[in-house]
Amino acid sequence: MALRWFSVPALRSVTDLGVSNARTIITTALLCRRVPKLGPMPNEEIDVENLESLTKYRSYTRYLKQAEEANNKPVWWKTYRGYVLKANPEHGVERVDIGLPHYQPRRTKTVRERKKEMQDNKKNIDLERACRLRTFKIQLDQVQEIWEKTSSPFDIKRLADHYGVFRDLFPMAYFHPQVALHICYSQDDGGQVYCGKQLTPNEAASAPQISFDAEEGSLWTLLLTCPDEHLQDNEAEYVHWLVGNMPGGAVQAGEELCHYLPPFPAKGTGFHRYVYVLFKQEGPIDFQEDIRPSPCHSLVDRTFKTVDFYKKHQDHLTPAGLAFFQCQWDESVTNTFHNTLNMKEPVFEFIRPPVYHPPQVKYPHGQPLRYLDRYREGQKVTYGIY
Repeated sequence: MALRWFSVPALRSVTDLGVSNARTIITTALLCRRVPKLGPMPNEEIDVENLESLTKYRSYTRYLKQAEEANNKPVWWKTYRGYVLKANPEHGVERVDIGLPHYQPRRTKTVRERKKEMQDNKKNIDLERACRLRTFKIQLDQVQEIWEKTSSPFDIKRLADHYGVFRDLFPMAYFHPQVALHICYSQDDGGQVYCGKQLTPNEAASAPQISFDAEEGSLWTLLLTCPDEHLQDNEAEYVHWLVGNMPGGAVQAGEELCHYLPPFPAKGTGFHRYVYVLFKQEGPIDFQEDIRPSPCHSLVDRTFKTVDFYKKHQDHLTPAGLAFFQCQWDESVTNTFHNTLNMKEPVFEFIRPPVYHPPQVKYPHGQPLRYLDRYREGQKVTYGIY
């Protein structure tokens, strides 16, 4: 009796399951009948088995004309890419390399040189003894020099893409920094500018020491700009330093078009990017239109766009070096706004939205003891995990 009593509900459940599945299949079939067909597939009218019966174009002009008509004809099977390109013509467009020509050695040649160097090191008795006694020391300056000559342009370019430097300064363009920029704000290594290093505005209060390898008789242009600092226009920048016609690597001997201004990221705006761009000149350039009054303490005069500056002198300038760091607000920024720029300091604060509380339940099952705290009357709002 017990076995028969358990088997009856099981049979009923199986029967009900079969009925529900049948209903689902019937409903799906009815819905499929109601949905209209999308339309013919591309080239569906062509008889593949009898291609000789197709009309020949007989000329490229006739084929091109019919192809353009077919391309402009609105059909349902056009791809998503076509709609995206129509809405945004710049979507998927390749960026232009505006830098100096670079040469990347072949992989096989590099591997062959490394294998030869490893074989020579294995035959060196003094090197083997120093490694065995753990007295061997690696010269970091030599490693830095080798990195700058081999893979630094590609690594810095990859970091600049990650931080959006090329996207904001040179839209639809990029370059490989062939010239290594050494920028230091202090005597120790703490003020050294690397790609994306965090510095305080107090540390960058004065102009840094800049050095780079330059050929004798060459001319250069140095630019320091910030794409995140403008207070009114999100697409504009503030130029912090601009020096042109620098002979060799002597920054002090160049023509200072705009004197150095320390970073002033507004309070509450987070980290700002400060980008150094080094341009190589084809010859002397007349920067009369780019000279700012000295001293330049007006933010209107310091409004700047790197892409416009480059387009104006692109026949005589080529980007060659790149370095950038990040800054956020500290107490020295207040002094810069009040004493240098002679203006009130803007302060941005985050306005916390009101806390959402679901309607109170009369019998809160499974809630902690602090459940009623969120519904207490009073001005003070309690925050926490409930």
